[in-house]
Amino acid sequence: MQKTQNTTTPHPADRIGTGDIARALLWIVVVASALANMAASFGGADTWVHLVCGAVTVLCAGTLVVRNLRGRR
Repeated sequence: MQKTQNTTTPHPADRIGTGDIARALLWIVVVASALANMAASFGGADTWVHLVCGAVTVLCAGTLVVRNLRGRR
């Protein structure tokens, strides 16, 4: 009778890399800042709130684009 080993270490192909985590967090921030900007529009917030939300959205979206383009090389 042959025993199989029970391991808790996942196969290397099944592991989540730091790049995957960073990409997921960037998408979360993009969506959250876009929603915050929309809520600020409906709530009649000051201009600086819109500028901050827009800047965060643009920076995160730009980072996602750059990471995607660098990954194609």
